[in-house]
Amino acid sequence: MLVVEQAATIERLGQRIVGLEAEVVELKRRLAANSRNSSRPPSSDGLAKPPAPKSLRRPSGRKPGGQPGHDGGHLALVADPDEIVTYAPACCDGCGRDLGGVGVETSERRQVFDLPEIRLRVTEHRAEQRRCDGCGHLSGAAFPAGVLAPAQYGPRVRALGLYLIAGQHLPYQRTARLLSDWLGAPLSTGTLAGFIEDAAEDLDAFLDLVHAQLIGSPLVHFDETGARAGGRTRWLHCASTESLTFYALHDRRGTEGIDHCGVMPNYTGIAVHDGWPQYRAYDGVTHALCNAHHLRELLAVIEQDADGQSWAVHADRLLRRLNDKTQAAKVAGKQSLPERTLAGYRAWWSRIITLGHQQNPPPTVRTRERGPIGRTPAANLLRRLDEHRDDVLRFAHDFQVPFDNNLVERDIRMIKIQQKISGSWRTTTGADRFLAIRAYISTARKQDHSLFDALTRLADHQPWLPATT
Repeated sequence: MLVVEQAATIERLGQRIVGLEAEVVELKRRLAANSRNSSRPPSSDGLAKPPAPKSLRRPSGRKPGGQPGHDGGHLALVADPDEIVTYAPACCDGCGRDLGGVGVETSERRQVFDLPEIRLRVTEHRAEQRRCDGCGHLSGAAFPAGVLAPAQYGPRVRALGLYLIAGQHLPYQRTARLLSDWLGAPLSTGTLAGFIEDAAEDLDAFLDLVHAQLIGSPLVHFDETGARAGGRTRWLHCASTESLTFYALHDRRGTEGIDHCGVMPNYTGIAVHDGWPQYRAYDGVTHALCNAHHLRELLAVIEQDADGQSWAVHADRLLRRLNDKTQAAKVAGKQSLPERTLAGYRAWWSRIITLGHQQNPPPTVRTRERGPIGRTPAANLLRRLDEHRDDVLRFAHDFQVPFDNNLVERDIRMIKIQQKISGSWRTTTGADRFLAIRAYISTARKQDHSLFDALTRLADHQPWLPATT
């Protein structure tokens, strides 16, 4: 009986040891994760000395610095300056004779680029009233549209406030201080909040148009991230193209949040994303996966066990080579890669996946008491690259599909910057207003439309609308 109890104890402790070893491996993996080999942002790396840099890029063979044919940039003289100040020599440097009546032989130009004195310009509007000599009726002139109060700020001041808050992510107090210091405009934070509220209310037609154009686009990028609003973490969903940006905030990250955004449920084109499983719920969409994410995850696998996971090294090399070949074909003006080339890469990918399954056999040892037997991150990555290989390699088969999802991630990054600089939104209503104006600014910039014009028109209650193409 004692022997049986000892055997049961040994078996139980053995299972415990296996579980603890697996936990140690997982904790080491998490400690080794950083912004280079995972989706963690650089800010999460902390203040510790960073490891030796290992960029996802590979040597191009070119020398560093400007390349042949690059024009460069510099401050150049203008042909028609705003002001010309002339300096003439009073006397000869040789003999001291007066040069006042001597003609100019040559001159040298130097130009200084500077801001004029910045101050508010006040325009007073007077609406006169005049009495008719014939009937005695008193008639009054009407004020121009938009002139509503005895004293108010004009559209340019309001546009600058919108730009500083929604374009440069300054907090309200710092925006008020900047406008007071540089313009002599003592705006309160409440006045600035009113600027934001009025602008957001005028953007309904703009947002509806952007939303409709996204649904009709052949390719759209999708991403989501956490954002603090109303004292809790919510989810920001973003849909973007090269010319459009749309944001939506929701309490959920999954299908409820995606449905609230409203683009994916009605979309039938190519959706580029990072592989979030909930995107797979939409059958009418053709999926394309972000390979920048795959390269980071492959790097993590390689750093952890390059010898035992050699498939990751080969997968990394294939993705980079295929991307280089695709980019070279685009530069050469080609519309696609030869089918024979694509077939060769697909066969190479199949061999890599087969090797990966050999190096990651299905686990048989249980590391926890309940649930399915856990798989390693390397095995999970391998399974995704296998099951969705068409989506992984779609960028090489269809040249309109990019290699990564960086476009929408850049749009998302602007919101993360705002949260770091200005803090979280106090209310979801305030968040929705900010996101509407941020989408307006991003879309105008993508379409090379003057932000000064776009924001001034918005502040004047006549927002700019993107072309309906």
